[in-house]
Amino acid sequence: MSFIKTDLSQLSFSPFEKIGKEWMLITAGSSGSFNTMTASWGQLGVLWNRNVLTCYIRPNRYTYGFIEDRETFTASFFSEEHRKALAFCGSHSGRDCDKPAEAGLTPAELETGDMTFEEAELVLVCRKLYSYDLREEGFLTDDGLPEQFFGKDPYHRAYIAEIIGAYVKE
Repeated sequence: MSFIKTDLSQLSFSPFEKIGKEWMLITAGSSGSFNTMTASWGQLGVLWNRNVLTCYIRPNRYTYGFIEDRETFTASFFSEEHRKALAFCGSHSGRDCDKPAEAGLTPAELETGDMTFEEAELVLVCRKLYSYDLREEGFLTDDGLPEQFFGKDPYHRAYIAEIIGAYVKE
């Protein structure tokens, strides 16, 4: 394993760049059975006096069941050279293929038992604290967001998770 645990307060990056532009892989499960998906929606911040990450997963995504079944998951961040791998993981289902193998990623198990990939530069281990389902009725504007982002697709479940560990590439 080529990761070392680091203090979250020592990290310096823009969440707008890391999540919105560079993307992340959300991974849940164990070494025997896990799945990963690309995410470009999310937040990092402080809630309930805890450092948290919020991510959003549609219930029809294969990763959804893995997230629901586990207390923890990882959010992994990569360099630009892995952009094609992240694009592949965001456009293919783990139900139909071996996403890591086809994307050229090497699964790695952290000391916590959570899964990530050797190619990641930063991994956040997250423990679920709260979840809620997005609903059309919750939108407070009429600027077309539901139509633009949902259409016939199901609304996402949001997961607010405490960041309980941060690992950087050694």
